[in-house]
Amino acid sequence: MKPLSPLFRHNALRVLVLLSIVIGLAAGLGLRQPNPADEPRFVLAARHMVESGDWLLPHRGIELYAEKPPVFMWMQAAAFELVRDWRIAFLLPSLLAALLTLWLVRDLGRRLWSRRVGELAALALFATLQFGLMAKRAHIDMVLLAMTTASMWGLLRHLLQGPQWRAWWFGAFCAGVGTVTKGVGFLPLLVVLPWMAWIGRNGRTWPARQGDGWRWAATLLAFIAGTAVWLLPLGIALLRSDDPTLHAYARELLLRQTATRYAHAWHHIQPAWYYLQVIATLWLPGSLLLPQLLPTWWRRLRRGDGRYWLLLGWSVAVLLFFSASPGKRELYVLPILPIACVAAAPLLAGLLRRRITGWLLCGYLVLLGTAALAMAFGPWLARDAARRGMDADTLQALRHGLLVLSVGLFAIAAWTRRRRAGLGAVLGAAWLWTVYGLMLATALDPSVSSAALMQRVGERIGPRAKLGMLAWREQNMLQADRPVTDFGYKADWDTQWQQAGPWLAQAPQQRWLFVLHDAISPCVDRSQIVDIGQSNRNRWSLVPGTAWQTGCREHVGSNDDASDNDD
Repeated sequence: MKPLSPLFRHNALRVLVLLSIVIGLAAGLGLRQPNPADEPRFVLAARHMVESGDWLLPHRGIELYAEKPPVFMWMQAAAFELVRDWRIAFLLPSLLAALLTLWLVRDLGRRLWSRRVGELAALALFATLQFGLMAKRAHIDMVLLAMTTASMWGLLRHLLQGPQWRAWWFGAFCAGVGTVTKGVGFLPLLVVLPWMAWIGRNGRTWPARQGDGWRWAATLLAFIAGTAVWLLPLGIALLRSDDPTLHAYARELLLRQTATRYAHAWHHIQPAWYYLQVIATLWLPGSLLLPQLLPTWWRRLRRGDGRYWLLLGWSVAVLLFFSASPGKRELYVLPILPIACVAAAPLLAGLLRRRITGWLLCGYLVLLGTAALAMAFGPWLARDAARRGMDADTLQALRHGLLVLSVGLFAIAAWTRRRRAGLGAVLGAAWLWTVYGLMLATALDPSVSSAALMQRVGERIGPRAKLGMLAWREQNMLQADRPVTDFGYKADWDTQWQQAGPWLAQAPQQRWLFVLHDAISPCVDRSQIVDIGQSNRNRWSLVPGTAWQTGCREHVGSNDDASDNDD
């Protein structure tokens, strides 16, 4: 049987690598809770959908959650309906999206070049740090990555191997679904720009057929059909309702969180060159090969190879698109990564035969192992654990996990060495994400997810007490052991206290308020406050109902913006 790729010499090794990839991506599934910043808010919204039956409008407590469309939360809620376990359900969409993306990259490389190239492209994608990091997190961006890659898979098949109108329409439909998953899902359609430049440069003409006019026009219909997955039910709800809250929700999501956020970002302000450092670090070890890839890519472009024109041209267009916005986050450029791996794959076999490539990849594994070892025994881990309120057992478990990771990386580097450095990079990534999922993430979970904190809250107030929350974070509500009364999430602290105070006064012996320590009102008798501990770098307190001084009108002061990127 023909080997899977030039990295493999034996079928046993082939099976080992495939199993390592699947295990690395799936390791830890069901072993941890949602962690901030983004995971708890998505699961909180998904849980509300399941419990209330209202799947159209995501909620965060009593407020509508208008920062992201609900498609990803639908997936999590549907996964829960399937497996009935939130620990599995909340990560399942990301895992399936990661596996789908790897398959799409492999198939696209196979169609554009060969089976061998497709396999190398998928292996290169898996080996990069950012892909694994996002695959292990319950973020929208991994599902978005699958959508944009599926869209490019269809669009490129038509533009480079077409006409293949069904593939083209499929790509446009996926771009539409991607847009209502996260606003930038339309970006694959920008591939027409390098395509037009390519056919213009080479004096080519697209083979026109009778009836192609309606086929091109159907592209818009396919895109709209994709967006209608969510916009259609939302539009129907808006037409049927005069509720100002619903209309404000639509304006916030469709305008402020898209165009306004892109053109006039109010956080994550970074310089124009920010994504160059993202590529240099989070795309390791692939970024180590860029000095060798760039000249070769340039030669292919000068020869007029349409595959490189479209793959690299689209990647540059997306990079420029995100660089033009003042607000930047490292995950924004993630959609470029699979396409860049497809463009690199035809050259990887040659690069892996070079001594310099072998030494770079082997050195990367050694450096990663050394960094894990230094973190395990250096002072940084203990300091960070103290800031996050972690106990000694958690710190010890983290050190053990980092030690296991380090030893494994050193062993892989020693076994593969320079001659099989490509195999070493793939196995190193699989080992990294396996140890992360089974040891590091599970060790961090009780403190990072606030599970330990909220367990202390439940024990302190007793099983019959009523719990309210003020200046809370999503993980606090998610991990509470009972139904919670909240007074808004984005509302300022004074507004929340105006409701929380009377709520406490209604049954002072049975009601408690979980509150950020900095947000405690002057109208509270501080001698009765219970310091319940630290979590996620914040100090939290419990205020019994008896501590509220009825009739007090003092102000607590304004809170900082309730960030959507809380640590």
